[in-house]
Amino acid sequence: MKAMPRVKATILRALFLVALMIFVSSCKKNNPVESSLKNEAFAKNDKEEIEAFFFIATANVSQTIISKSQIAQQKSSDSTIQEVSKRIEVHQNQLLQEVTKLANRKLIIITEINATHKRDLYDLIDANEMSFNQAYLNSMQQSLQEQINLFESISKETNDQTILKLVLQYLPEQYQFLRETEKIKKIII
Repeated sequence: MKAMPRVKATILRALFLVALMIFVSSCKKNNPVESSLKNEAFAKNDKEEIEAFFFIATANVSQTIISKSQIAQQKSSDSTIQEVSKRIEVHQNQLLQEVTKLANRKLIIITEINATHKRDLYDLIDANEMSFNQAYLNSMQQSLQEQINLFESISKETNDQTILKLVLQYLPEQYQFLRETEKIKKIII
């Protein structure tokens, strides 16, 4: 008689474990509505990544150009370089404000992460009075060209009207500053 309750207990335990395993396996199945909402909320989109890279890179280049312009205003003895660097600084500050505002609307946080541009700044600071103008113009041309390339690449990659409007507003002025620095460079040499 004592064996019968042990067999019943063993059978009940086995049935309970089978029922538990079936319940757990059914719980693991994803609800299709829930999983699609998760995928939409957390999916990375190539377009969004490209735009985020554009905002961060443009802000970093703008910050670098602003720093270079400020150094030129302090170190250069050439009045044309001082005047052009002041205009470039004002223009880049406006661009940086626009880029930051657009990035914030898209919930992109811009931090200064480019240490490579710091080397350019140190080279400008360390340049002697004779070679400063040449070093500044070369460095500024490279930075402006980098920013132009960013504008051209994002205009091909995105259909976002606000970004395209930003590019149309600032790209012609970037080309104008690039031409001015080339012109000054030819005069100085």
